[in-house]
Amino acid sequence: MTERYYVVREDILPEAIVKTIQAKDMLQRGEAATVHEAAERVGLSRSAFYKYKDGIYALNHLERERIVTISMDLEHRSGVLSKVLGLVAGTEGNVLTIHQSIPLQGLANVVISVDTSLMAQPLSALIDAIRQQDGVRKASVIGQG
Repeated sequence: MTERYYVVREDILPEAIVKTIQAKDMLQRGEAATVHEAAERVGLSRSAFYKYKDGIYALNHLERERIVTISMDLEHRSGVLSKVLGLVAGTEGNVLTIHQSIPLQGLANVVISVDTSLMAQPLSALIDAIRQQDGVRKASVIGQG
């Protein structure tokens, strides 16, 4: 089943969905430290928050968010992955997920998802920098969204 998306005016949304967005905003801005606190402050149950949190986003958030998936073959040596992550952070990329295979024959496949919405430089420059990093045998973008 393919996902379908709709643009809906806030005033016709159910109250629980509007409150979920308010709670997520409070958490993102640091106005609430926990889901429990945010949900309580907006008058929402935690179960309703968890039910809707992964399916509702402000339109401006979706427009800014750019997530890329990068696959790399890294030598199994101390510090190689750390240096790659440092390169990503140095470009204002935000690592969302890291998946690493068990090293075989001295190489490990690492797949990272990176939010590039705040990066000032093009993605191609980051990929080139990763490829030039000592211990990186291969790096390529395998998905963009």
